[in-house]
Amino acid sequence: MSFDEEWSTARSTAAANVATRLNSVPAAPAPGPGGGSADLELDQDRIGEVGSEAYKLHTRLSTDGRHAAASTTEAAGALTREGFASGAALLKVNTRWESQLKTLVAACANISNGLNYSLSSHSKEEQQLYADFTASKIDELLK
Repeated sequence: MSFDEEWSTARSTAAANVATRLNSVPAAPAPGPGGGSADLELDQDRIGEVGSEAYKLHTRLSTDGRHAAASTTEAAGALTREGFASGAALLKVNTRWESQLKTLVAACANISNGLNYSLSSHSKEEQQLYADFTASKIDELLK
């Protein structure tokens, strides 16, 4: 079989297997939680609990996560002075731990602050919507 014949066969096989598939939304929303309700629901109590736990975790990690830093650094220095290679390795582990701890503490703060902002923002938006609808209803009645 020549190259042209093989190429022609490959193209015709590929053309025969071409299909288009479109993703779509189900016609009717599924029942139950998250079933496609058009309204945004914000359970302020649950979000407040999550934000509070994130803040508590942030506080605990900030203090408890570093309780061994001084002794670890001291042990790494002592091992290094005595000529043990594990001293440098222990210092590297401690440095990595500090780096990861800072990242985790920042993430907890971000979650806590973000949820607090969401609650505050949602509350302000609800008040504004209520004021707008009340004003539009008054305008409608005055006409």
